[in-house]
Amino acid sequence: MGRKCYPGTSLSGLTLIVRNSRTIPPVKIALPAKTREVYLDNSSPSPITPNGRWQPAPRHAPLVIAVIMIAIAMVWLTGMGQSKLAASMMIVDPRPFPWGTFETLSGRLDALLLTLSAGEVWRLLTPDFLHFSWTHIIFNSVMLWFLGSQIEWMDGRMRLVALFFAASLGSNLLQYLVSGPLFGGLSGVVYGILGYCWLSQRRMPRFQFPPALVTFALVWMVIGFTPLPEVLGLGRMANEAHLGGFLAGLAMAAVLPPRRYLR
Repeated sequence: MGRKCYPGTSLSGLTLIVRNSRTIPPVKIALPAKTREVYLDNSSPSPITPNGRWQPAPRHAPLVIAVIMIAIAMVWLTGMGQSKLAASMMIVDPRPFPWGTFETLSGRLDALLLTLSAGEVWRLLTPDFLHFSWTHIIFNSVMLWFLGSQIEWMDGRMRLVALFFAASLGSNLLQYLVSGPLFGGLSGVVYGILGYCWLSQRRMPRFQFPPALVTFALVWMVIGFTPLPEVLGLGRMANEAHLGGFLAGLAMAAVLPPRRYLR
């Protein structure tokens, strides 16, 4: 039989297409006008449990798993950002330039343009995979898995790819223009995903996350612009990356319509 529709699931405005090649041919149940399509396919069990909880497995979000695995591998290969390989992953390799180059906005722009004109365009994205402590990579990975897996499953892999690129560019460029090349991490992407989920959720509810998560993330970002994290021994936070990623996520949610859930 096809997958069950559990109590509390609203069928209003949906067209359900239930597929099961082992028992019955595809059946289409037409519901009232203004429908959207939802495919239920037993060959790919849903990560949403009968009681409505989001519990994904790696097969539900392989792209998110791949990003996390690459980031973890880079932690090892770069010695948590301390090896020469780390410099090749920064948005600009600081070694060929006098450090005074990065003390002014014009100097930072000149160094970036020289880097990009040399064909090293991958540097716009690779700072995402630099992490400087295990707590850094663990926190980013947990948040990326929790929210990114929902986007990959519900809105599609290509939507997640587009969001990843937009959040990466927004976070890395803003952070570099403000402070220079010594930064890294997936937190800008995480903030972008959070911004996308929050705004897109208001247009079509489908994601699962506590509303307090957005409040906490924004308060944490504001705190990061104060000296408090350094006073507490947490070091300097890349807050411009958080802000740039969050704004990029909001922009993506505003421009791109919510995707129809075709699972």
